[in-house]
Parts: sequence; structure tokens; C-alpha cells
Amino acid sequence: MSTLGIMRILKRLALVALALLGLSLGALTWADDNATALKEKYDALAPQLQSNVFHRPIHLDSEETQNTLKGDIYAVVDYPFATVNNALNDPQQGPANWCEVLILHLNTKYCHASVSGNGATISMNVGKKTEQELGDTYRVQFNYRSVATSANYFQVDLGAATGPLSTKDYRIVLEAVDIGKGRTFLHLTYSYGFGTAGRLAMKAYLATIGSEKVGFTKNTSGDYIGGVRGLVERNTMRYYLAIDAYLGSLSAPADKRVDQRFATWFDATEQYRRQLHELDRQEYLEMKKNEYQRQQTAQ
Repeated sequence: MSTLGIMRILKRLALVALALLGLSLGALTWADDNATALKEKYDALAPQLQSNVFHRPIHLDSEETQNTLKGDIYAVVDYPFATVNNALNDPQQGPANWCEVLILHLNTKYCHASVSGNGATISMNVGKKTEQELGDTYRVQFNYRSVATSANYFQVDLGAATGPLSTKDYRIVLEAVDIGKGRTFLHLTYSYGFGTAGRLAMKAYLATIGSEKVGFTKNTSGDYIGGVRGLVERNTMRYYLAIDAYLGSLSAPADKRVDQRFATWFDATEQYRRQLHELDRQEYLEMKKNEYQRQQTAQ
């Protein structure tokens, strides 16, 4: 090959390297900007985090539009950033760890994570709040993405295009920032969209067995909101409590962690019995024990 040809190849390689470096620097800048924004949110919410009706450092928001529902929880957890990051944002173990979180929810009947060259997926079956045959449940396929990682910030995204009863665009997004002294500030978003069938199904549920259920936000009359906003607030809180219960179990002996998670999650939900109570403690623990055992073998 001529000297000119070699020079051209080296030039192309240099351009590729610069392009990749630019992408890397851009991602780091984006993560830094998000970390700054999340820290500013922590500062802004400091009074609400210190004193609120939840009796723990959390703040909850919800939003309803014509075709979407969204819940947001901001929370301080007493775990170092590295612990949270390694547990929920690890490219290899993160998806499986998320299954350990998701199975705590009443409606999650099964969860299995797989990692391949094409990325990570989380297969989750959802159903009733009581024991149910797996064949009678609905499978939701989440794509797992580690969106951003830096020394003091991460964001991970679980997204599913479709769900039961014409629901769609499911997203569970967790971002976290280090706030020092062995603490981490979390922002959890749970959202989904729905079509006509989904809206009709939710209306039917809320008009019957869900008619007395409420959320956490109060309206102008001082009453807890109900309806679909109450629905998304309850599930957002359940997912947050699942994350907290999972993180709290990591310091326990390995053979005690699963049982501890289930017990911790149930006891935490009972602190908000008006909104979250569905089953007696023993009924929940027995159901989850059976579902977890099934999860180890079923596909």
C-alpha cells in the first residue's frame, strides 16, 4: 500500500475516534446536567422531604392527560450511591435485580430477565392481586436500558410498547444522584398510555371493585383523589416501596433476603393502609412464596 493510502486510512481512523470521543463527552455532559438538575430538585423539595404525611423523606406527584397517566416519587434513601448504582444499573446483573424488585408488587405474577448482544429484556406477567395460574395472566415485555452513568448519577429505563387492555408505552424510569453522607436521592417515574379499550376497562374497574380506592393527593375539598390518578399514585408508591425493600435486603444474609423483602414490602404498604391494603399479611407472604418458587423454573 502506498504512503498516501496509509495516510488516508489513518485519517479515517482519527475521525472515527474523534466522533466516538464526542459522543462519550456528550453523554457525560448530559449525565452531569441531569445530576445537577436532580440535586436542585432535592434542594427545592427539602422542606417537603423533612415533614410530610408519609412520615418518610418522599414526595409524590401525579398527572393525568387524555391518553396517559404518570406518577413521580422523589425520595431520599439511606444507602450509598454505589450500592444503589451497582444494584439497579449494572448492565449484567441489573435486569435480574429489577425482577427481584418487580415481583414484590401484588399484580406481578412472574418476572424473568435475559441479557444478550441485542440488549436486556425483562418479561413480566401481570394479573390479579390474588394467586393465579400463569396462563391466565398477561405478559409485558420490557426493554432494559442503562441510559446514563457517571461518578455520582445514573438513569435506567424500563420500557414496554404494549400492555393489557390496550394500554401501551409503559415506562419505569429511575434516576439517582449522590447527596453525600451515605445517602442517595431517587426519582422514580411510572407511566403508561391507553386507548379506548383501556379507558373503558379502567372506568369499569373504578366503578365497581375500585370505587372506594383512593390515592395520596388531596383535592381542594381536602379529600383523597380517586379515579385513574389515584390508581397511578398507588402503583407508583408500590414500586417505590419495592425498590426500598430490595435495597434494604442487600445487607442481610443471602438466604434471608427474599423473605425479608416480602415482609418489609408488606409492612411498608400497611403504613398506608387506606390506599394500599389488599390482602392479609400471611395471605400475601404465602402467595409471593409460591410465585417466587414458580419464577425459578417457569419460562
